[in-house]
Amino acid sequence: MATIYTQQAKNVRKTWMIMIVFLSTVVGVGYIASQYFGNSYILYIAIGMSLLMNVGSYWFSDKLAIKASGAKATTRADNPDLWNMVENLSITAGLPMPKLYIINDAAPNAFATGRDKNHSAIAVTTGLIELLDKPELEGVVAHELAHIGNRDILVMSVAVILVGFIAILADMIGRMAMFGGNSDNKHPFAIVIGVLIMFLGPLAAQLMQMAVSRKREYLADASGALLTRYPEGLAGALEKIGSYSQPMKTANSATAHMFISNPFGTKSKSGKILRNMFSTHPPMEQRVALLREMSL
Repeated sequence: MATIYTQQAKNVRKTWMIMIVFLSTVVGVGYIASQYFGNSYILYIAIGMSLLMNVGSYWFSDKLAIKASGAKATTRADNPDLWNMVENLSITAGLPMPKLYIINDAAPNAFATGRDKNHSAIAVTTGLIELLDKPELEGVVAHELAHIGNRDILVMSVAVILVGFIAILADMIGRMAMFGGNSDNKHPFAIVIGVLIMFLGPLAAQLMQMAVSRKREYLADASGALLTRYPEGLAGALEKIGSYSQPMKTANSATAHMFISNPFGTKSKSGKILRNMFSTHPPMEQRVALLREMSL
């Protein structure tokens, strides 16, 4: 069974791999575009932007996530019970106390962010604090600490920011291939490629985001349950969180993967199978069932 430290080195390697693949992809697309349009500046711009996004995603992804969620820093004086809970579990996990934030939102949810254990933060909603009892809230906090210990938040944050940029770049290159340049010299094949890049780029970005996110949630569930030695606490929390159907006020696709539950809620016009296929989170029923198997 995985522990809170098992995946650290693996996730660091995976982060570097994602950043290298991203850099190579952007440079490759920039080179092809510069050759097609006969403009070398396109390649230089692509290289500059890819380096800037790599550095920015590594150093500032936590600040962007906190700001996007509307989270506000809290202190021991403001929330003594929650503060002591996070502090005690951090000591148990062998981790520094993360910064603690509160999101004023009735939807029960939480997320962790930061590039490493020394630059980490946990944010919880007011709805989560009000809805869960102490063992359940401990289970959620342990889940988020597991993300920090496993360095999941680094690989997820970097991946989502970079694939988001790839999606934007794909749209730009696609439009250039379709509409840019001299129409008399434009080959029909270039138009087809442009259309494919425009539509497949964002889809590929979303699929990558989901692939990175889902396995991390299962691992954090298991690691968090081991930390508290009480899987039922997290299982009960996930059941209550999953039964809340309304979305968060600050829900957005850029940070959805970071939360313990989908911040867009469970209401959807699409069918259950389709919703599970394109969700950044594993089905809640499966997560609860696996946790309860740990209790046996």
